[in-house]
Amino acid sequence: MERVAALCGRAAGILTAAIKYGCIVHCSTEYVADVVICTGPSMEPTIYSHDVIVTEKISPLRQRIAAGDIVVVRSPSAPRNNICKRVTAVAGERAGARGVLVPRGHLWLEGDNAANSNDSRNFGAVPAGLVRGRAVLKLWPPADAGWFDSRGWRRQHGREERQRW
Repeated sequence: MERVAALCGRAAGILTAAIKYGCIVHCSTEYVADVVICTGPSMEPTIYSHDVIVTEKISPLRQRIAAGDIVVVRSPSAPRNNICKRVTAVAGERAGARGVLVPRGHLWLEGDNAANSNDSRNFGAVPAGLVRGRAVLKLWPPADAGWFDSRGWRRQHGREERQRW
């Protein structure tokens, strides 16, 4: 009987620890950062299919997303899926070939591979509330590992850093 009690006590301790660590992992991946495996060709050559990236979730929560940032967003056309795209315009800016004005609380998203991307050119501006995270680091493949450079994209496209959603 003592052995059963000791075994139950040990099992309860392990279960308690697992629940604690599970809560920490959940809160961390929901509110701080997450690891994402990207699929599809829409962000080539920046991100290839099966590349692994790290997204931080503080910028979207604080509404600090800017043109040039790469974001993971809940797909407006298939809500069960997430998509990875670059923000090319924020609220109040003109976007796309037609010069569409991006409404308040929305972002204009485009894939770097324009010829093979289903993005805002197809479904319009995306509500900023659908942003799940901002890509900050490529982890895999190791040869391409490194930080994403949104400032370089803004300089290349003649954009100032002042504008944030």
